[in-house]
Amino acid sequence: MKRMFYVPLDELYLDALCELWNQELGERFPMRPELFQQNSFADKNVLQAGSWIAIDSATRRPAGFAVAKCWQEKLDVQLGKGVGWIQVLLVDHEFRGQGIGGELLTRAERALQQRGVQKIWLGRDPYHYFPGIPDESTAVKDWFAARGYSLLEPLENDLLCRYAAEEEASPLPQVSDGCFRLLTQADKEAFLAFLHRCFPGRWEYEAIHYFQRGGTGREFVVLERQKEIVGFCRINDANSPFIAQNVYWSPLFEQELGGIGPLGIDPAHRGSGLGLAIVQAGIAMLRKRGLRQIVIDWTALMNFYAKLGYSSWKQYAKYSKEL
Repeated sequence: MKRMFYVPLDELYLDALCELWNQELGERFPMRPELFQQNSFADKNVLQAGSWIAIDSATRRPAGFAVAKCWQEKLDVQLGKGVGWIQVLLVDHEFRGQGIGGELLTRAERALQQRGVQKIWLGRDPYHYFPGIPDESTAVKDWFAARGYSLLEPLENDLLCRYAAEEEASPLPQVSDGCFRLLTQADKEAFLAFLHRCFPGRWEYEAIHYFQRGGTGREFVVLERQKEIVGFCRINDANSPFIAQNVYWSPLFEQELGGIGPLGIDPAHRGSGLGLAIVQAGIAMLRKRGLRQIVIDWTALMNFYAKLGYSSWKQYAKYSKEL
């Protein structure tokens, strides 16, 4: 058995951890240093006491690592009281079966419990990589199940649609007494108030961060009725102010990738097809920017998006554990 020692998660190891990630997961989920820095170091919710790197004593190289998170931001938004997350737990395949993963998990769980966490999710964290365990990773699912993590149905999906080069972008849909347009910086306060009223939580949180990072509004299509925002659709591309979840894996594509979501309609305006229309508006905006490959991330609404030609691309199994 090779000897290990453990050090706290440290950005000095960023490149080495990216190399380890790509060695193990790169064919399916290629990691970029800027994405890793954004999600696993810059996020204020990373719990340092629960985030560790296993170092091979012989080579002084990382053999595994874990990143744990719990809510620590000072915002009028709460992403799950009493909830913690394990963003990633990864061990080099050559070092598996030596208890490294178990040690990393124990350290993460202990630190989360000491912070008052009562339930741990695998993934699904602020600035997450995955909404669960990639479903094809059977051994990983079995490993966590043996350690008390329970599977919840249904599967989450990332959806993909590819558009032919000769296929023209569709026009914006028409709705009675309303119009679709891109958000502007002048709309910031009204838009955040709309999200706080209709979609408090993760979507509001992500929008707050969007503006904090210099967002100008071009990533949001809104539905306006009588000068009031009643719906929205987030759209992402390579020019967005930070790497958004539906374009995480854009290195898998030769051409630029676009992303759709999240999206929602004011409950008072639902029931007349506006949900589908706001997605169509988002797609139209991205297609006008020349994008021919678009991902919709983290959804179980397969039949809904199939109406627009989207089908499952990646699947994730949801796992959680009560402490």
